[in-house]
Amino acid sequence: MPTTVPATLRTLAVFEVFAREQRDLSNAEVARLIGLAESSTSDLLHTLHEAGYLLRTVRSRRFYPTRRLLEVARQSAERDPIATFAADAIAALSERTGETAICGRPDGMRVQVVAIQEGSHPLRFMLRPGERLAMHASALGKALLALMPPEEMRRAVRARPLRQLGPATITDPARLEAAVEEVRARGWAWVAGEAGEGVAAIAIAGLVGGEPLAVSLAGPTSRLEASRDAYRAALEEARPLLFGPSQSTG
Repeated sequence: MPTTVPATLRTLAVFEVFAREQRDLSNAEVARLIGLAESSTSDLLHTLHEAGYLLRTVRSRRFYPTRRLLEVARQSAERDPIATFAADAIAALSERTGETAICGRPDGMRVQVVAIQEGSHPLRFMLRPGERLAMHASALGKALLALMPPEEMRRAVRARPLRQLGPATITDPARLEAAVEEVRARGWAWVAGEAGEGVAAIAIAGLVGGEPLAVSLAGPTSRLEASRDAYRAALEEARPLLFGPSQSTG
């Protein structure tokens, strides 16, 4: 089993301290702020300085991060890491179920599709990455709303009128809030006929690197209703792999 590397956590703590303090720091100050002995802190700061991630002032011998970490992060972010993660995650779900698997993140009161893997059935749900779904009428959206603290969720639901998009769309804010609380209690969202006639979806949500993300399976209502328990089991099995064991439901 993988183990946590303390030295890595200490290195990250150093950069978090500089980000919080917004000033140059002495070895003693860093040691106090990260809770490490000054001798060990000195070795850590020296290593980061030699690697080009910290500069050291000439006279006061205090430390401050260089732009190297920023540049590394910028280059890494040029390709959205969440999109890469999402594409890999939903490919396995789609292959297992044969349904279209979708990953989305919140964008105001809409859900931005980050990645999609079309199913293998001739009749299947189709979208493209970058498209946006109504949060109030999609399984992805309801799963994401359930991640919010209750008061924040209620403000989001009541921020603007809820449009009728399908025969079963919930347009009353109080009813939608109650539906989201049900999702919060059971850990998964289900919609049928809310985003459009004859379309259903089932979804779960969690945090990936601190960012809210939801994953759903979508397709014709009749097929999803017949397979709902199996698809829910597939999502629950994937939950700890997607969001980590600490976010699993009981």
